[in-house]
Amino acid sequence: MSELAPGIVRIPTRGDGENCFLVADEDGLTLVDVGWKSAPTAIRQAIESTGRTLADVKRIVITHAHPDHVRGLAEMAARTGAEVLIHELEAPWLAAGRVPRSGRSGAFGRAVDRLPLLHWEPVAATRTVVDGARIGSLRVIHTPGHSPGHIVLLHEPSKALLVGDAVFNRGELSSGHDALAADPVVRDASYALMPRDATAVGFAHGAPLVGDAVASLNTWLDR
Repeated sequence: MSELAPGIVRIPTRGDGENCFLVADEDGLTLVDVGWKSAPTAIRQAIESTGRTLADVKRIVITHAHPDHVRGLAEMAARTGAEVLIHELEAPWLAAGRVPRSGRSGAFGRAVDRLPLLHWEPVAATRTVVDGARIGSLRVIHTPGHSPGHIVLLHEPSKALLVGDAVFNRGELSSGHDALAADPVVRDASYALMPRDATAVGFAHGAPLVGDAVASLNTWLDR
């Protein structure tokens, strides 16, 4: 666990390459994404190491309904009693427990989604969000393409950016595999919607960018 920006900590959920984020707000904690089925244990341990408990988690925000972000969600929602928020376009996916055939642009992605390992326990969202919505100190930026309802979250007090799977940082910045995206063309167009004045960047996959390193994201987005 490490601080991304004041009020935000990064919690690795599977090795050091897959992350969720914990945001401190006045009324409690907001968890951004969960991870695979084993992730709730790592999340609980991280929260308790700060002197807080799972009961302090008031909201769980899901950047998009893909298995590596939501397989642990049902357990985490039950253990915290937190409300679950997701973009309105992906609430049906969350409730169905899998990515639909239309959710991937390539045959490989559709084949992968047929595997039971990549299905999850269905979860009904407590409420849905749209572009521009505020969730505590976070502002929703709808960035479709990786999935129809993918969202990026801007932490307004610090201007830190939580990008979900809009961008990966596995050794180098990338868009990920086109076959696993719903619409690669729309995904690439969505980069124009992401702010260029972030002070830190948290990735669901990969190491964060802080300080002067954030400029590399802006250069990549404008390529």
